Amino acid sequence: MARPRFPMRDGVAASRLQLPPGPWATVLQALVAHFPQVPEAMWRDRIARGRVLDAGGVAIALETPYRLGAEIGYYREVVDEPVIAAVERILHVDAHLVVADKPHGLPVAPTGAFVTQTLLTRLVATLGNHDLVPLHRIDRGTAGLVLFSAQPATRAVYQALFRESRIEKTYEALAPPLPDVTFPLVRRSRIERGEPFFRMREVEGTPNSETHVDVLERGAQRWRYALSPVSGRKHQLRVHMAALGAPILHDPWYPALQARSDEAPLQLLAKALAFDDPLDGRRRRFESAQTLPEV
Repeated sequence: MARPRFPMRDGVAASRLQLPPGPWATVLQALVAHFPQVPEAMWRDRIARGRVLDAGGVAIALETPYRLGAEIGYYREVVDEPVIAAVERILHVDAHLVVADKPHGLPVAPTGAFVTQTLLTRLVATLGNHDLVPLHRIDRGTAGLVLFSAQPATRAVYQALFRESRIEKTYEALAPPLPDVTFPLVRRSRIERGEPFFRMREVEGTPNSETHVDVLERGAQRWRYALSPVSGRKHQLRVHMAALGAPILHDPWYPALQARSDEAPLQLLAKALAFDDPLDGRRRRFESAQTLPEV
């Protein structure tokens, strides 16, 4: 049986929860217990505004009885969500794909302190397509290209491009010089979750990541690098450049944890994507209009 579909609200997809075991009389009580960081008053307000739904997509009431395993849809909200002034560009739209050029600082999808101020939410609002799903992610601090599936029927064939490494991804980065290193080079390593939980690290073991690195331009204090990841591990380019001894300029997490600053964005740009279209075989290539500063 198909899963029930909760409608989009203000370009934001509903989050889903199956009610866990507990002694509660109402859904409200279950939600308050399950999400202790969210005040009861906020849940009451969401329910009053019809932003908590049952499995049929109908708004629940404050008195809706709790039932073990019942599916609930709710819409995340962030009080005083930061407004991101930077604007994305839509480079391509067809029945199957949307390609957007994301600015530094804009998250791809709702996460943490950002719900409406994300690339996905903005594209849904602009294009009116609630079926949009990002086919891959780039960090909030990274600028450049993001590819979206525009319809469920063909989503899997485009997801396979990334899963099977059949898409060519080219990034540019500004980082310190590596005058004693011979380029081009290939960095292979095993990347796993590190500490704190949001950082990654290289460890001993069979490599699960691969990045091709070359130099595009040499300056006195920094070089412009071309980075081509074959795999798609979280923070792969940032980890690999830091491990080589040339951490990407303004990286707040690698090699050492520092405070993030939107005033000094990470100097990493997803510059180009190229692939053979799995539907008709034609060659496709998209390029970001953005550039990093001169070296």
